Amino acid sequence: MELKQYRYTGANHFKIADWSTTPPTEFQGKKDDIKKSIAQEVKKLADAQDKLYAQNRYSVLILFQAMDAAGKDGMIKHVMTGLNPQGIHVTPFKVPTSLELAHDYLWRERNAFPKSGEIAIFNRSYYEEVLVDKVHPENILNEHIPGIDGVDDITADFWYHRYEDLQYLETFAQRNGTIVLKFFLHLSKEEQRRRFLSRIEVPEKNWKFSAADIRERRFWDDYQEAYQDAIDHTATKITPWYVIPADDKWYARWIVSQIINARMAELPLHFPTVTKEQKLALASAMDQLKQ
Repeated sequence: MELKQYRYTGANHFKIADWSTTPPTEFQGKKDDIKKSIAQEVKKLADAQDKLYAQNRYSVLILFQAMDAAGKDGMIKHVMTGLNPQGIHVTPFKVPTSLELAHDYLWRERNAFPKSGEIAIFNRSYYEEVLVDKVHPENILNEHIPGIDGVDDITADFWYHRYEDLQYLETFAQRNGTIVLKFFLHLSKEEQRRRFLSRIEVPEKNWKFSAADIRERRFWDDYQEAYQDAIDHTATKITPWYVIPADDKWYARWIVSQIINARMAELPLHFPTVTKEQKLALASAMDQLKQ
């Protein structure tokens, strides 16, 4: 599997329409084989997490961004199953609270960044600030920003500076040992329609349905443009975006699991080396236990 085809580093202009939402033909209808491959990737990830946690030097931040019904929750459930819960936490970012709005717009996400040895997963992220807020700029008026008194004050420069902020934040994180993995689960409008219908027609899925999702679907084109701009302005060689075809949930999970393992394999992970003094202490402890 050539994973580079899903990586965008900002080398050229990003056009969202050029990226497929469906798997290559040879992988369509291969759900059972793909599920077996995912299980193997999960084992690899669990082994890497053990070393990450024990070494306590690096950390991993995984961001999932997508349109509604693209499969973010299922992605987290199936790819992260079997990991040590002590070394992982998942944070969903919903509508900001009054407390969060009283701080800078990156405050709540920075507080959820991973500690050394930890994997943090963001179900949505600080990119909502250039996605939802760009589609609905009136949200910005609640952030108490000097000079922003009306929607007309939110210019192109405002968004450019936000993209710049996000790049700086991710570069800072990388320099301090946090590898940042950014995934955009790329869903087609037709597949979203089918999944919304399933949530209505299948009783066991009714709890997933939200009228707000239907309202936001009316802004589909605006969101596609917002995603295109955000990815185009924030992808770098160090922190690329991974654009994952999400019309097939199992294929998407397989690709994401492979990319996470490939990126973690680039880290010099290993279990801590036992010093001479520690070996002597271990020998002493063994003697005491045998006695």
